[in-house]
Amino acid sequence: MSTTITGAEDVVWNLSDLYPELGHLHSELDEALGAVKAFRDNYYGKVAGLDASGLLEAVTEAERIATLVYRAEAYSYMDFSMNTADPKRGALLQLVKEKNAAVSTETLFFNLEWIAVDDAQAKKLLEDPVLETYRHYLESQRRYKPYVLSEPEERIVTEKDVTGKSAWQRLFEENNATLRVQVEGHDEPDLSFEVAIALLQQPDRDLRRRAAEGVTEAVKNNIKVPTFIFNTVLQDKATSDRLRGYPHWLASRNLSNEASDESVQALIDAVVERYDIPQRYYKLKAKIMGLDSLPDWDRYAPLTQDSTSVPWSEAEKIIRDAYSSFSDEAGRIIGDFFDKKWIDAAPTKEKSSGAYCVTTLPGVHPYMMMSYTGDRRAVLVLAHELGHGLHGALASKHGLFNASAPITLAETASVFGEAITFQSLLEAEQDPHKRLDLLAGRIEDAIATSFRQVSLNRFEDSLHTARREEGELSAERIGELWENSQKAMFGDAIEMTEGYRTLWWSYISHFIHTPGYVYGYSFGYLFSLAIYNKYREEGDSMIEPYLELLRAGGSEKPENIASKVGIDLTDTGFWHRALKTMDEEVTEAEKLAATLYK
Repeated sequence: MSTTITGAEDVVWNLSDLYPELGHLHSELDEALGAVKAFRDNYYGKVAGLDASGLLEAVTEAERIATLVYRAEAYSYMDFSMNTADPKRGALLQLVKEKNAAVSTETLFFNLEWIAVDDAQAKKLLEDPVLETYRHYLESQRRYKPYVLSEPEERIVTEKDVTGKSAWQRLFEENNATLRVQVEGHDEPDLSFEVAIALLQQPDRDLRRRAAEGVTEAVKNNIKVPTFIFNTVLQDKATSDRLRGYPHWLASRNLSNEASDESVQALIDAVVERYDIPQRYYKLKAKIMGLDSLPDWDRYAPLTQDSTSVPWSEAEKIIRDAYSSFSDEAGRIIGDFFDKKWIDAAPTKEKSSGAYCVTTLPGVHPYMMMSYTGDRRAVLVLAHELGHGLHGALASKHGLFNASAPITLAETASVFGEAITFQSLLEAEQDPHKRLDLLAGRIEDAIATSFRQVSLNRFEDSLHTARREEGELSAERIGELWENSQKAMFGDAIEMTEGYRTLWWSYISHFIHTPGYVYGYSFGYLFSLAIYNKYREEGDSMIEPYLELLRAGGSEKPENIASKVGIDLTDTGFWHRALKTMDEEVTEAEKLAATLYK
C-alpha cells in the first residue's frame, strides 16, 4: 500500500448487493445454462416466422439470460481487479468467462436469424407498437448484416475467444499489475505503477524526474511481454476484420458506436488541425516554469509548490456539493455511492491500474473503482467516474440491452461531472497563483481527454496498418510509431525523453481491451463541453433536458438523444466551436499568467 494517507485506505466496496454469497453466482450461471438450452429449443430456426408478440417474448428471454451471465462476469471482474495477483480470483474470472462463452454460443443463432430476416418484413415488425421497448436494440443489431459469419463460424469465434483474445487481455492486466517501480530516494522502495505515475503531479521537480525514470526502467525491463501481446491482439483483430469483411481497422468500432466513418474522421481532422492549442499551452507552462521547453515528465507539474493532499472526506464533500448544486436528484444518487459502499478507492499494490465504473448492472446499481492518491487530479477522476455512475443509475430502468449508451455519448455525464466539480474548486480558490494552477489543470485535463486521445488514435491507426502491412512489429518499430504520433501533437513544445518516446505506449490498456475506443473520449469531451456551455448560458432550463439525455441511456439513436439538449451531431462545425472554447481557456491562462509572471 502507498505510504500516502488520505482516508481512502478503508474505502472498500460491498459487492454483496450483487450476490449475498458466492454460491448465488454459481446458481445463476447454472440457471442461465439451463435456460439457454430451452431458449434454443424454442426459437432455433423459427425467428423469421415470429410475429411482433413472439419476437418480444424471445428478446425479453434473451435479455434475461444475458443479464444472468453479465452480472456474474461483472462481479468476477470487479473482484479480480481488487487483487490481480490472486490465482483464486483469476480462476473465478476465467470460469465465468468460459460459462459466458458457452451461453453466448447457444444464443448466437437468435441475432443471426434476426439479422437475416427480410428487410421489408423486419421494417413491418419494428413498426409494431408491441416492440417499442426493444425497437432501437433490434434495429441496431441489423447494422451488422454485411459483417456476420455463419452460425458455426460465429460459435467457433466465441468459444475460441476465451483462450484467445480474452486470455491475452487478462495476461496484459495481470502483467501490468505486477509492475513495480523503484524511485530513487523515495521512502517506499517498491511502488505500484499507479502510485508512481501519480508522482508526476508532485511539486518536487526532481521527484517527478526520478519517478519518470523509475517508470521507464520498469516498462523497459518488461517490454517483451507487452510487445508480444500487442502483436498477437493486433493480428487477431486483423484476422477477424478480414474474415468479416470490414473495410478498415476502425470500421467495427464506428459501427458499434453508431457513428459514420465520415463523422469520426471529421472529429479527428478537427482536433489534429488544432494541435496548436496544446502546443501554445505547453509553451506557456515552460515560460512560467522558467524553461525553454518542457520535458515530458513536467507536463503535469503543478504551477505552485503547494503539495497539500486532499483528504478523502474533503473530496467527498466537494463532489457531493458540486453535483447537488446542479440537481438534487444527481446529488442524491452520488451520495448513495459514498453512503452505501459502491466505491472502492483504497490504493493497493495488487489492484488493477486506472479507474472504471461498471454502469449496467440490472437490478442492482453501478459500482466504481479507483486508487485515490489525494492529488487534485484524483479528485477530478473521482468526479469523472461518478458521472458514469450517475448515467448508469438514471438509465438502469431500460435493462441490459438498452441502458448502455454508445461511446459517442458514454462520456457525457462523466466529463460534465468533472466540469462542475472543477468549477466548484475554482470558485472556492481566492489565491491567484492557485487559481492559475487550477485553470492549468483544467486545460491539461482537456488536452489529455481530447488532443491526447486523438493522438492515441493516430498511433493506433499507424500501429494496425503497420502490423497488417509489415508483419510482426518489434518494440523499436512500435516505439517509432508512438514517437511520430506524440511528436505531431507536441511539436517543439515538449522535449520527449528517450524512455517516453520509445516505451511508454506499452502499458496503455485501451489498445488491448478496446481497439479504436480512444477517439470516443475526445468525442465525449467535446460533446459534454458543448452541453456544459449551454448549461452556463441557459441555466436551470437545461437541467431536465440533460437528465432526460442521461435517462435515455442507449435506448435511442445517438442523434435523437443529442437532440434532447438541442445539439445536432451531424453538424461538423460543432467540433470547431467546442475546440474554440478550449482555445479561449488557454488565452485566459495566458492573460492571468501575464499579470503574475512579468
